[in-house]
Amino acid sequence: MENNKVIIACDFSSSEEILKFLSKFGNKKLFLKIGMEMFYSEGINLIEKLQNIGHEIFLDLKICDIPNTVYRTVRKLSALGIKMLTIHAFGGSNMMSSAVEAANKKILILAVTILTSISESMLKQEVIFQENLSENTHILPKIVMRYSENAQKNKVDGVVCSAFEAKKIKQNFGNSLLIVTPGIRNQNDESYDQNRTATPEQAKNLGSDYIVVGRPITRSENPVNEYEKITDEFKRSAKNTYKTTIRA
Repeated sequence: MENNKVIIACDFSSSEEILKFLSKFGNKKLFLKIGMEMFYSEGINLIEKLQNIGHEIFLDLKICDIPNTVYRTVRKLSALGIKMLTIHAFGGSNMMSSAVEAANKKILILAVTILTSISESMLKQEVIFQENLSENTHILPKIVMRYSENAQKNKVDGVVCSAFEAKKIKQNFGNSLLIVTPGIRNQNDESYDQNRTATPEQAKNLGSDYIVVGRPITRSENPVNEYEKITDEFKRSAKNTYKTTIRA
């Protein structure tokens, strides 16, 4: 499991659907992302069931609240034996440090920076006061870097970001932050609700340590083959330099 860097996003509507999907992989032990929908509907029972089968769990709840509430929440969740848990970097330094303290090195805490569904134009129009920005100002990478800096200062284990920010994070913080990248698609796949997507090989070249892949695997006619293909691509040594662009 130590070499399992491809996390399958299990965004299904029920535990029955997840188990039916996983049965196609036989006895293979996988790294699975369980998000808010599944956790809120199925709860701890689902986590324990998947762990009993032998799978590792990345619990993606994007926790964001006052520090004391986050501390108590993370302390409870860290007792589940999961491998990773997400909080929101937006919650600030005190919240992040409370999460790290509560985890007590039992699990890895990841700070979500900017969701891969958010584009530069959306950020300017809906989050940032655009009148304070010049037309050519790229604010998204700056926010991601500031959140990453705060995460490192507060001893968070890693960050969740698109592949396009991964390279600069690695350049600035080296291996002190794990980088987990969602929004992974094959070259010709539909992007769905993601704006900043990358292929597995692009993500590897740009510095991602783990990738999260959902629909390209879960909606594939042959999910096992697709999983193996993506895993092999991500493991390959970087051979190309990519000119990356962020879709607005």
